Amino acid sequence: MLAASDPVWQAAAEHGLIDMHVDAASDYELVIRETGHRFVNMCSCSYLGLNSHPKILQGAVDALATAKSTSLSVSATRIRPNLSADLEDELGDLWRADILVGLSCSTLTSGILPLLAGGQLAEGGPRTMVFDRFAHFNLAHVKPICADESLVLTAPHNDLDYVEDVCRKHPRVAYVADGAYSMGGALPLEGLLELQDRYGLFLYIDDSHSLSAVGEHGEGYVRSRAELNPLTMVVASLVKGFGTGGAVAMLGDRGLVRLLRRHAGPVGWSQSPDNMVLGASLASAALHRTPELGELQRRLRDNVELFDRLVPTPHAGNDFAVRVVPVGEADRAIDLSVRMFERGYYCSAVFFPIVAKGEAGLRILLRADLPSKLVTDFASSVTTESMA
Repeated sequence: MLAASDPVWQAAAEHGLIDMHVDAASDYELVIRETGHRFVNMCSCSYLGLNSHPKILQGAVDALATAKSTSLSVSATRIRPNLSADLEDELGDLWRADILVGLSCSTLTSGILPLLAGGQLAEGGPRTMVFDRFAHFNLAHVKPICADESLVLTAPHNDLDYVEDVCRKHPRVAYVADGAYSMGGALPLEGLLELQDRYGLFLYIDDSHSLSAVGEHGEGYVRSRAELNPLTMVVASLVKGFGTGGAVAMLGDRGLVRLLRRHAGPVGWSQSPDNMVLGASLASAALHRTPELGELQRRLRDNVELFDRLVPTPHAGNDFAVRVVPVGEADRAIDLSVRMFERGYYCSAVFFPIVAKGEAGLRILLRADLPSKLVTDFASSVTTESMA
């Protein structure tokens, strides 16, 4: 009832900015069937455009034909398709990790974090859980469950001094954060690794927004800069840059994979991703071994740099594809989103509680599959409408 009565969300609904029903009109355009309105989706997290890549689509079709069913429809703890085991092996070799495949980051996190809080994933007993203030909701929603196992704290965003102070006061601490944040920016990885060396800090990082887009083999921001160890765990969605579905946990201990599959709640009682998703993921993994990955990453960087030259934003110049054009109040963000949609671009208005009150804006996600002229025209429209 709270969401239904919220005036800002209601305003977005009344302007047709949420709950859209669309068909694909081209590689990067969508169309509303009832009105015929065509628009470019500037909120897609498919940063490399792999969600429509012919080889990945064919991988889904081939897997469905081979498996002869959509899924096994049974708990992943009891029976898994070979496609799932093959994908774990393939991604493990690709990203130099022990891999656990799950339905989503929320499923993995909901099962893993309570065990981490309770002291089941590292020596020494329960850990004080420190969540970054901007940690994604799929992480933050597990706070109440973790609080049944240990002390739960919320740190100011990227505040290493706060985290170190907690480490001084408590013998065992885990820090939960994003690698690349959904509203832009990244965690201070080097400083956190120093705290890990000094205090034994456990790092649980969701790096969904950099997977595939960053790293020689698309291993993401964190894994391209840090090796896994018994005190570091990375989870990431395969729906975004990777272009398929499901999620992975990257671990440094094969024994943890077995433990989590059996005892991490929803990780075990959920089913494996559908066979077509697993087939698409195997095709995406294969593409990640080819020069095409580097070419797509380069095209993404080119589009991000082009947009940054044309539109100033707080995170301009960083390595990621997320940009937010700040406008202040929520009603202004909605109005700007409406006007951009009329011009043929869908950009999500972000407002409290997604961002702090008074810091509403327009969230923009750049992609490799957007022609440079489209990016230029889009940037011109953003500048024109934001100044109106």
